[in-house]
Amino acid sequence: MKTTILGILFLFLSSSLAFSQDESTKQEIIELAKTKWQWMADKEADKLAELFDDKSVFVHMGGAWGKEREVNIIRSGGIWYKKADIHEVSVEIIDNTAILLNRITLVAEVGGNEVVNPFMVTEVYVKKDGVWKMGSLSFTKLNTPGGQ
Repeated sequence: MKTTILGILFLFLSSSLAFSQDESTKQEIIELAKTKWQWMADKEADKLAELFDDKSVFVHMGGAWGKEREVNIIRSGGIWYKKADIHEVSVEIIDNTAILLNRITLVAEVGGNEVVNPFMVTEVYVKKDGVWKMGSLSFTKLNTPGGQ
């Protein structure tokens, strides 16, 4: 009987600890994503280059490409991510991978023209050597009334 009770108590404490660590990791990813949006607004290409994995991919309304092109576009101002208003955020953790969904309104300057678009943005992060690296950033334009 004592063994059964101790086993159940251990299981409960283990699952509580795992839940706590999972929530902590989710919050860490949310903060990293917010920081990334600020770096994009500030055109901090070097910081973004460090965050983006060498094999990372980026999907935009105008196409898809890798890390080098994305960093160069940000550095040159080809796309200036001026402001991302985040309306909703969710994170799922699968082993060493985090998948973040942001529903945003993005104010950007593209080719010298300011544009405002509602997007669902998918961000994939992979933990490598104890550090989160972005593996993918994908924009899906939303067609909802008012973009909200």
